[in-house]
Amino acid sequence: MPKKETLIAKAKLSVAPMMDWTDRNCRAFHRVISRNALLYTEMVTAQAVVHGDRERLIGFAPAEHPVALQLGGSEPAVLAEATRIAAGFGYVEINLNCGCPSDRVQSGCFGAVLMESPGLVADCVAAMIGACDLPVTVKCRIGVDDQVPGEVLPRFLETVNAAGVSRFTIHARKAWLQGLSPKENREVPPLDYGLVLEMKRAFPHLHLSINGGVTTLDQALDLLGQGLDGVMVGRAAYHAPMDVLGAADRRVWGEGEDKTAVAVAEEMLPYIEAHLSAGGRLHQVTRHMLGLFTGRPGARMWRRILSEEAGRPGAGCEVVLRALAAVSDAAEAA
Repeated sequence: MPKKETLIAKAKLSVAPMMDWTDRNCRAFHRVISRNALLYTEMVTAQAVVHGDRERLIGFAPAEHPVALQLGGSEPAVLAEATRIAAGFGYVEINLNCGCPSDRVQSGCFGAVLMESPGLVADCVAAMIGACDLPVTVKCRIGVDDQVPGEVLPRFLETVNAAGVSRFTIHARKAWLQGLSPKENREVPPLDYGLVLEMKRAFPHLHLSINGGVTTLDQALDLLGQGLDGVMVGRAAYHAPMDVLGAADRRVWGEGEDKTAVAVAEEMLPYIEAHLSAGGRLHQVTRHMLGLFTGRPGARMWRRILSEEAGRPGAGCEVVLRALAAVSDAAEAA
């Protein structure tokens, strides 16, 4: 498990927790592309961790490290118990979700709605910190609904920091809890990078990462160069993973050589074989790999073959190899 100093270095670039996307198969894929990027689980509710199938919900392979768990909840005692349980699984960090705007999250009184209750968030993180030796972090918005971000965000950071949290990831958009869908909340409210940069100047002792609207590694490096401690990339890391992660180890951490998309696909084959041997289905892995060749010759054939064939009963690595052959043919013809 990375030491604290190493973990902070890894947090320079991270892949956001994304529901239905960043499961263990997705993380295994991203880890093949980048050895260093900090990866997050999908959000898991604290109640589910305490009462549900823990191995299915929060189990992961050591090869995924560094990997952090994001919890959803607003009951300090339940969050503390979930944190204690999760710490035993070997995560490097526990993150509290204060940014998700979905109806399901609101009805459970957690996610972005917690921006309205910084005192409750402080109670939650204090309980979580008391339950483990891991870093406890928070992912939040700049505000919700009619809140004034320039007033709300510094008060939120100050209150939660006083409870013991020193690392925050800030999605640089408001969340509108009424009137916008979760998808619209990722795109419609305007980005305010300036406010997040202002927070870094106002709270230099805090480790602040920015999230929202980052689509390229160049953009991430530019934001790091402006003084932010980290950049969290979401959908772009999923839909065009090579564009975001392919050169990250070299350009962010000064390590290793850039991989090709073909090499990444080939490195995934032993993982896929093991997944299939354990009773898994091919599409459970390859659905996360559809964007591997985005912007490259053969991308359309790659997606089509995997989309059409990976879900068929008995589908195996031969489907991936056939898709790779199609990519090779397209590259030669280009």
